[in-house]
Amino acid sequence: MALDENKLEIVKSTAPVLKENSTDIGKRFYELLFEKVPELRNIFNQTNQKRGLQQEALVYSVYAAGENIDSLENIDQLVERIAEKHVSLGVKPEQYPVVGEALIQAVQEILGDAATEEVLDAWRAAYDYIANLFIELEQKKYNEIEEQEGGWTGFRALVVDEKIQETDDVISLCLKAKDGKPLAPYKAGQYLTIKVDIAGEPYTHMRQYSLSGVSGKDYYKISVKRETGDGNVPDGVVSSYLHDEVKVGDTLEFSAPAGDFTITSEDEPIVLLSGGIGLTPVVGMLETLAEQEPHRPVAFIHATQNSSTHVMKEHVEQLASEHPNISSFVCYDSPTKADQTSQNYDKEGYVDLQWLQSILPYGNQADFYCCGPAPFMKAVDKALKEWNVPNDKRHYEIFNPVSVLEEAL
Repeated sequence: MALDENKLEIVKSTAPVLKENSTDIGKRFYELLFEKVPELRNIFNQTNQKRGLQQEALVYSVYAAGENIDSLENIDQLVERIAEKHVSLGVKPEQYPVVGEALIQAVQEILGDAATEEVLDAWRAAYDYIANLFIELEQKKYNEIEEQEGGWTGFRALVVDEKIQETDDVISLCLKAKDGKPLAPYKAGQYLTIKVDIAGEPYTHMRQYSLSGVSGKDYYKISVKRETGDGNVPDGVVSSYLHDEVKVGDTLEFSAPAGDFTITSEDEPIVLLSGGIGLTPVVGMLETLAEQEPHRPVAFIHATQNSSTHVMKEHVEQLASEHPNISSFVCYDSPTKADQTSQNYDKEGYVDLQWLQSILPYGNQADFYCCGPAPFMKAVDKALKEWNVPNDKRHYEIFNPVSVLEEAL
C-alpha cells in the first residue's frame, strides 16, 4: 500500500534532517536496539560499530529511502545491495518491527521538538512501507537460493580443506561441504558470510569474505586479510581468528553465496580495477572471464604498496600469459628496492586518468568493475567521471557499510 500524499511530502521534506543528524540518530538507534534485543548484536559488525561506520550506514539508507520514497527505482542498486546483505545474514521478517520501533524512538529523542507526532507518524508509515518491500524481496531471494542445486538457507557446515598463506597478512581458505553434498553455484564477485563463536568474545560474530575462485568446483575459496586496527579500534577479531587459530580439518559455518557486485554486461571490453585486498572478488571475475569468455577483451589493473603486499601475483600473471584477451597491469605506490631493480610493476604512484588512457586501447568504451579501500575507489571514480564513463558502466564494491561507498563516490 502506497503512502498518502500528506505523509509522502512530510517524509521527503524531513529526510535531509535525518541525514544531518545521522551520526547521533544511528548511535542512539543501536543503543536502543541492543537494549531491546541483545541477540541482534550478532548481525552487526562490532568493529564498524566502534568506528561509527555502521551508525552512518543505517541512517544514510533511511535517508536515501525517504528522499526517494515515491521513486525507489532511483536507488534500486542500494535496495538490491541491502537485500543481498540481509539475506546473507539471515534477517527475518519478524525482526523488522523491533528495528522500526528503535529507529523511530531514536529519531524522536535526537530531533526533540522537531519530531512532531505528525512527522513521526509519517516516518512510521514510510518505514512499514519500505520494510514490506524488503521482506518480499528477501523472501524471493531465500526461495531462489533454497531451490537451486546445492543451495541452502541459514548456515551450513563447511570444512577447511586447504589453508594457503598468500602474503604475510593474507590467507586463502578452501572450503568443502561437511555433508559431502553439492555446493550452490555463485556469480563471480559474490561473497560468503561466516558465523563464528570465538572464545572470550561475548557475541557471535558474522563477517563477509569475497569468493576468490571460479564457481562450479567442489569447494569455495575465500581470501582474508588480517585487520590490524587503528589504535582506537582493536584488531579484527574474526580475521585474526581465521589467521591464527583455524586449521585444515576445522568446521566453520557459512550462509549461501550472496552479493550484487557481479558482471552484468555482455560483449564489450571489461576493465577490472582493484586496490589491496579488494583484489579478491575481482580475481574471481578474472578467472570466470578467462574460462567462459576467452575472446572478450579484459584489462586487470591492481594497485598495492609493493610486491610484499601483492596477493595472487603469480596466479594473475599466469592467467594473462595463457589468455591473449587478458592484459595485466600493476601499480605500486611504495615499491621496494628489489621491485625497482626488477621493474616488476608498470607504474609507481597511484592509478590516475592519464595512465588509464595510455594502457586501454579501447578507451572508455568498456565496463569498469572496481573494488578496494574508499580512497582508492574515490580516486578511480573521479578519473572515470572525468573520462565521461556513464554511471551504468561504473560498478563498485567496498568492504565497508554502504554509506561509505555512496558518500565516497
